[in-house]
Amino acid sequence: MISTFGIVLFLLIFGMAFWLLLFLLGFIVPFWITIDIFERLRPKRILDDKK
Repeated sequence: MISTFGIVLFLLIFGMAFWLLLFLLGFIVPFWITIDIFERLRPKRILDDKK
């Protein structure tokens, strides 16, 4: 009984970690890289205030 509970708990934690890593590598990291590229390509404004 206890060993079955341990195996199920291990598989549950492993499954959650797997899907979290898959989500991070599939969506968050490319999104982060794309946003960084757009920020680097955006022209910088030296004087923002119009007086």
